[in-house]
Amino acid sequence: MSEAIKKLAESLENTKVEQDGAIVVITMNRPKALNALNDQTLGELDRIFSCIETEAEVLGVIITGEGKGFVAGADISQMNGYGAEEGRNYANRAQTLFNKIEGLEKPVIAAVNGYALGGGCELSMSCDIRIASEKAVFGQPEVNLGLVPCFGGTQRLSRLVGTGIAKEMIFTARQIKADEAKAIGLVNKVVAPEALLDEAKAMMGGIISKAPMAVRYAKVAINKGVNMDLMNGLELEKDVAALAFASEDAKEGTAAFLAKRPAVFQNK
Repeated sequence: MSEAIKKLAESLENTKVEQDGAIVVITMNRPKALNALNDQTLGELDRIFSCIETEAEVLGVIITGEGKGFVAGADISQMNGYGAEEGRNYANRAQTLFNKIEGLEKPVIAAVNGYALGGGCELSMSCDIRIASEKAVFGQPEVNLGLVPCFGGTQRLSRLVGTGIAKEMIFTARQIKADEAKAIGLVNKVVAPEALLDEAKAMMGGIISKAPMAVRYAKVAINKGVNMDLMNGLELEKDVAALAFASEDAKEGTAAFLAKRPAVFQNK
């Protein structure tokens, strides 16, 4: 574990951080509250991702939860009594954090172990890939409280599963199990509960064995391009491809392929 991450880990209360080689595992750690997101938890996540951004040795991140919940939503006891200004500020704080997670130029996998409701579903959607335990449950139940999803749910859910299914889930507040979440495209893979973290680490291990710069450029192209028209998206693709072609890793990758040997990437 790097000194910066070790020092950070010692200061956390609602989250845990462990480093396994080039992979950092973040565990949401308020099990009695089903890991609900309060201000302190949002602040800890923000500090964690700010640290990870600057740690060159960290190539991938996994987020999971302790106990029966991944994240069961925002902390309703904290939100109770919010007016317009406080509510907007709360939404802005969470959106800013989730945008940081989505925009991190390193792959992020959500290993969803249990309830991923409201802010928890939104947190999982800010990750690049979602692997779910068979016990995982997803939903956006905000209308039950007279509220709307505001940590990105109305936008990211529509982009992932289409507007029709997103509207159904949000309007009805219906919770869905892991198999249905996979069927609609919200989840990439469903595994047995005891295999969840190992599966996430195995997938991330495969990802980080590739050229880190190429993975980074691909993530940028996908994230930026999805909000562009096709022609501008293709221009962006050419630009990031040019950067990749100029990298030392591209030279190593192509040379290794032609020499029929494993590539040794240096993230350069």
